[in-house]
Amino acid sequence: MKLDRMIGILSVLLQKEKVTAPYLAEKFEVSRRTINRDIEALCMAGIPLVTEPGVNGGVSIMEGYKIDRTVLTTSEMQAILAGLRSLDSVSGTKRYAQLMEKLSVGASNLLTGDTHILIDLSSWYKDSLSPKIELLHGALLSGHKVSFSYFAPGGESERTIEPYDLLFQWAGWYVWGWCELREDFRLFKLVRMTDLSVGGTFEKRAVPFPDLSAGRVFPGRFQVRVRVMPEYRWRLVEEYGPDSFSEEPDGTLLFTGTFADKMHVITWIVSFGDGAELLEPEELRTDVLKFAEGIRGKYTRALTDGNCG
Repeated sequence: MKLDRMIGILSVLLQKEKVTAPYLAEKFEVSRRTINRDIEALCMAGIPLVTEPGVNGGVSIMEGYKIDRTVLTTSEMQAILAGLRSLDSVSGTKRYAQLMEKLSVGASNLLTGDTHILIDLSSWYKDSLSPKIELLHGALLSGHKVSFSYFAPGGESERTIEPYDLLFQWAGWYVWGWCELREDFRLFKLVRMTDLSVGGTFEKRAVPFPDLSAGRVFPGRFQVRVRVMPEYRWRLVEEYGPDSFSEEPDGTLLFTGTFADKMHVITWIVSFGDGAELLEPEELRTDVLKFAEGIRGKYTRALTDGNCG
């Protein structure tokens, strides 16, 4: 991208007294003519660059012109690099690391410094997720609609959206866009999207930033109290934090929390097997029992049919 390259050229000139156009062309993998156009653009942007012909010539920043070379410290640049590496973990490429390398020419300690912060934003679905992110990113930059099949608790539907933002939140990737079906802005989870295709262009509209508060996205409709066996303490800590429960005199754990829908409550309780008991709300105890009896009946019939065979 032109902007990335121009920033890279400026970074090189800040760290070297003088460089040649062929050197810059080779570094940024473009033609010498492209480098000359970039230098002209930088001059038009107010950066006084001087081009000297001859054997000892080259491009440099005008003597006496001051640019703060310490706007970012080494530690700050390393933090940026950690973030760029995390984006590479999603795309499956080294695009952002290569960009950082170009921006840090002449200061290799930025790349070989603190590498103890590792951020991996990929998921179990990386092979199918990365192409979706690339397609959506390209569509939102170019202003093209995207159509797809969407699988949600309420059922499957066909959607067409105007994509505006990609978000990583709650350990998952989402796209924020204007949904033609709902005629409003909606948040879609990428792993629930299939058969993506890019459509026609759209005229971009004013975009409100999505309300990503937990209460807005996951409204707490059901306040629950659950008795959990002590061997599942690790799970409560991992999923809801150490303040989500208290220890009873008999060693069991009393969990309190909120859930957005009834099925989430039921499946969460059942996932503990006999290691958890729903105490409140009382009316959901019957639903948990029916759910468990349904599972028991299915496996009982399967075993009976198997024995008969």
